[in-house]
Amino acid sequence: MEIDFYQNNPPRPSEARAQGAALEGSGFAGLWSIEAGSDPLLPLILAADATERIQLGTAIAVALARNPVVLAQAAHDLNVLAEGRFMLGLGSQVKGHIERRYGMPWSRPAARMRDFIGALRAVWSCWNDGTALDYRGEFYQHTLMTPMFSAAPSEFGPPRVILAGVGEVMTRLAGEVADGFAAHPLTVPGLLDEFTLPMLQRGMELSGRDRASFCVMAPVMVVTGADSASMDAALAATRQQIGFYASTPAYRSVLEFVGAADIGPQLTELSRRGEWAQMSNLISDDLVEAFAVVAPPEQLTARLRDRFDGRLDRAALYAPYDIDPGLWQTVIDADRAGEVTASGR
Repeated sequence: MEIDFYQNNPPRPSEARAQGAALEGSGFAGLWSIEAGSDPLLPLILAADATERIQLGTAIAVALARNPVVLAQAAHDLNVLAEGRFMLGLGSQVKGHIERRYGMPWSRPAARMRDFIGALRAVWSCWNDGTALDYRGEFYQHTLMTPMFSAAPSEFGPPRVILAGVGEVMTRLAGEVADGFAAHPLTVPGLLDEFTLPMLQRGMELSGRDRASFCVMAPVMVVTGADSASMDAALAATRQQIGFYASTPAYRSVLEFVGAADIGPQLTELSRRGEWAQMSNLISDDLVEAFAVVAPPEQLTARLRDRFDGRLDRAALYAPYDIDPGLWQTVIDADRAGEVTASGR
């Protein structure tokens, strides 16, 4: 399992190059950018230009708020710049955001996502393989690509598409049409074992693929710090983040799985009233332990691996709070030392 970094607070553009280089230098295997308060692609463009090894991905970019050709162009260019290191992570978002925040139509999100990914692949095939663009889907139709607007073929091929999901239909769709799956931060091992991985396998069987060619990743919330005060602050911020996520009705199945279904409607009502700060009062210590890895820096990845090795291919450390960047070096150094000990070298 690769250890990645989840960019919960996107850096300022002037800082993105330095952050990417620092994370690569620390030994992180990947960097994932979030669409929250910033475009998810811009920090990765800058990081790509400052790095050589680290994998770069969006987790996620909101697909249904975008046009397939416009996003295909940006992802194609970024993958060329990154020399094949870019993964385009896509998510559908929920109805309220698509209609009210983005002003875009909403219906049958899984069907739209299938069509969106099909359109992306048709555009990339046109540019990379010289295939005539003649995509006629249910929601997206693209039938014109003149030489002036055609991108040059990429020697690295198209970006890998990572699809995020929570429910059965979107999860199975990821296994069928995407190159990987991004689990939600509210993910626990039992849910992966009993639901997510079997659903992905069914989707892969539909398209005749096997698990070896497919990537399963998740942003994993972590609670860590250099001392008791910073640990307490990290715990409080993570409790608040869990409350925010769990207030979304679409995620209630996850709460049900961990035996906390009763707090879902209460959290939703708090969100409707705009009482965001009150949500953390409903998140117990047990619920934090269920959704987050709580450990000092030198033990963090060992506990992460105990929980997710064999289930995830990539785990992105997600700290929804400010943290000393130097602390991540301690985390990665401890992980490397643990790997050496485990291998007997």
